[in-house]
Amino acid sequence: MTQEKRPRIPRGLKQEGLALWSYGFRPFFLGGAMWAVLTMALWIAALIHGLPLGGDFGAPLWHAHEMVFGFAPAVLAGFLLTAIPNWTGGLPVSGARLMALFGIWAVGRIAMAGAALTGIWPAMLIDAAFLPILLAIAAREIIAGAKWNDLKVLAGVAAVMAGNLGFHAAVLTGGDPSLWLRAAVAGFVVLVLIMGGRIIPSFTRNWLNQRGITRFPVPYNRFDLGVIWVSAGALALWAIAPEGRLTMVTALIAAGLNLARLARWQGLATRSEGLLFVLHLAYAFMPLGFVTIAAAGMGVVQPVSALHVLTVGVIGGTMLAMMTRVTRGHTGRALTASRMTRLSYLCLFAAALARPLADVLGRMALMEAAGILWMLAFGMFVLEHGAMLVLRRRQPRGA
Repeated sequence: MTQEKRPRIPRGLKQEGLALWSYGFRPFFLGGAMWAVLTMALWIAALIHGLPLGGDFGAPLWHAHEMVFGFAPAVLAGFLLTAIPNWTGGLPVSGARLMALFGIWAVGRIAMAGAALTGIWPAMLIDAAFLPILLAIAAREIIAGAKWNDLKVLAGVAAVMAGNLGFHAAVLTGGDPSLWLRAAVAGFVVLVLIMGGRIIPSFTRNWLNQRGITRFPVPYNRFDLGVIWVSAGALALWAIAPEGRLTMVTALIAAGLNLARLARWQGLATRSEGLLFVLHLAYAFMPLGFVTIAAAGMGVVQPVSALHVLTVGVIGGTMLAMMTRVTRGHTGRALTASRMTRLSYLCLFAAALARPLADVLGRMALMEAAGILWMLAFGMFVLEHGAMLVLRRRQPRGA
């Protein structure tokens, strides 16, 4: 007698309980976007009014930490907890487990902001708990699904986790936290190199095919693999020796290779659809970031300029693009960018250009403008997509 197979619940369509806790992208995209706005507002207040932030960390280090290890890991968690079930065919982390994971992230943000009250050790221990747990969950799901090729994504998560631990160790021992910040940023950029090369051509091909356009992006091949390895090497050199001659040379090579890679993806053909074209624009900051790394090594721009091109342009741009796309797709909305969505993209890319320009020109007004543009970008995401994330469920086909 054969055992009757029970029908599986379609992923993301579970109808009981609050919609917010039904899928990882919901709380983490919403929480990450809100934290992006609040963190920047507090940082501007610290710059203008001397608002004390982060206790013994100091306001500048607190700001850097919360952008790289607060905001960005939240969006990464939302993406991974949504993408991995699609890769493996398993059910998503939801309900009480998702609430607990989000709670760990949120308490870490409170602890870091209130380090003056809790003390530096408790703040570090609470903050450091989130990324190892996220890594363990992601690894377990990928291994259980036997998706061995997807394990390489976890290398980027591990790099970010190591960067956070190294940052805290450097603060405690009087070392250089900027090295660990660069290492974590490098980890995020490698993730964009890997995942961008996977999703951008795929989304572009599908969109072009639907419109009867047959000039498709070049499929992933050894050239893409070479670009990733050279770029990862340049990023590793930048993290360790940002002003080294080898770093500059390798960064320029990586810039050229990434520009060629981007040109193979037929991005200009998608310019009429903002929700797709924005992914190409975000990736365009990749070669610009490598050029800025080389320019910083030559003393043409300040080292922090390269950091901001990568964090705001590449990482922030890719994350905002995926947040809008995933939110719309998983709540049953059409995959097209509204006017507000396009404006949020424009604000973010303007911030990505204004922030390094502020360093070059030495204009505080440009730095403040970049911060305001950043807040507008993610504030508009919350305004437009917040209700979708909290209330709107994805409906089964035919419902």
